[in-house]
Amino acid sequence: MVAPELLSKINERRVLEFVQASGPSSRAGMARACAVSAPTVSKAVSSLIRDGLLEESGISEGFGRPGKLLQIAQQTANVLGVVVNAGTCWVGSASLDGKLLDGNQRSFSTPETYPELLSTIERQLGDIGGGASTLKSRFRGVGLSVPGLLNSRLDRTVVSPNLHLLDGQSLASDLSTRLELRCTALQESHALCVGERMYGAARGLENFAMLDVSTGLGLGIFSGGSLLTGNSGMAGELGHITVERAGLPCGCGNRGCLETVATDSAFAREISQILGRSLGISEAIDAIQNGTVNADAVIERTVDYLAIAVAAVINVFNPSTLFLHGKLLGLHPAIFDRVLAQARERTLRPSFADCSIRQTKGDKRQGAVAGIIRQLTDELAPDMALLGRGAAKTSALPKWWRNR
Repeated sequence: MVAPELLSKINERRVLEFVQASGPSSRAGMARACAVSAPTVSKAVSSLIRDGLLEESGISEGFGRPGKLLQIAQQTANVLGVVVNAGTCWVGSASLDGKLLDGNQRSFSTPETYPELLSTIERQLGDIGGGASTLKSRFRGVGLSVPGLLNSRLDRTVVSPNLHLLDGQSLASDLSTRLELRCTALQESHALCVGERMYGAARGLENFAMLDVSTGLGLGIFSGGSLLTGNSGMAGELGHITVERAGLPCGCGNRGCLETVATDSAFAREISQILGRSLGISEAIDAIQNGTVNADAVIERTVDYLAIAVAAVINVFNPSTLFLHGKLLGLHPAIFDRVLAQARERTLRPSFADCSIRQTKGDKRQGAVAGIIRQLTDELAPDMALLGRGAAKTSALPKWWRNR
């Protein structure tokens, strides 16, 4: 038997997730969609309104005696997102349904030291939130997308090959102390993965992969409906598999890693060497498009290694869908087609035939926001999927929920 308190919280989560996914709804609409009784929905709605998560929109639905529509609270259920990356960082705010709020977003150059990073993020969040001192009264929490190997057991970045100022640092914990707000960090590839499942093309998918080939090369995996994180949250570091024994040094300390040859950054580095000046990926793409440089050989080399990465993901994890995230892939449709053709030659045929490969339209901003919204939702009640797998006994519930 499920305890009454737990059952009530599960019903609240079902109602909240329905409104997050479907938009404003009447109580009757919620009851039909969630397959629960009207009194149960009314009780859940009352609790969610009391907690400042839902509010009446003032708009009615239907004929005769219409019911008021309920929506995500506009002022009391907002969250903040932070994307930390080499070169540029981003901060912004979003409602609890994941929608980024216009006018409340900022980008800034990544500071050179960790203390400067903390101070800058705090100041930038304060700018979009009406002052740092008011953040805790206006927002429910902060989600962060961070690069590198993020040890979830220690809540610490062990090493960040492309942004070493994060090495050994606990960014979420340190920001939480400064802001007096709940903060949660996801490794950037995992954040992309969670964002795509909550708000993108991966909605409803139980087994899919997200291969990020932008600054570094990272992998996020959903298997059986759960994010695959490994023993310490550091699963998915495909980019640090050696593919060239005498290759270029990698930021992780190794040499010849896959991410040194199969990413936007690797491509931009080679174009920079040809032109004799430092370029980012966007500048490298511009140089190719305006005819400044012939990049055929560099594209061929990068595509070849990217195809190896794609084949490895499909052979090892057998996903139903593989999403690819990177700017080079959008340079010309022929590049994506070449990746598919070469990956097909390197992949087990049944696995390749069973996998749909797509370019993702998601981004790390949505992933950062998705991370904190997922945590807030999990804190409300355990995931129904957990109970659906036979975990209805209290002893099988997550430890954090048992210890409430």
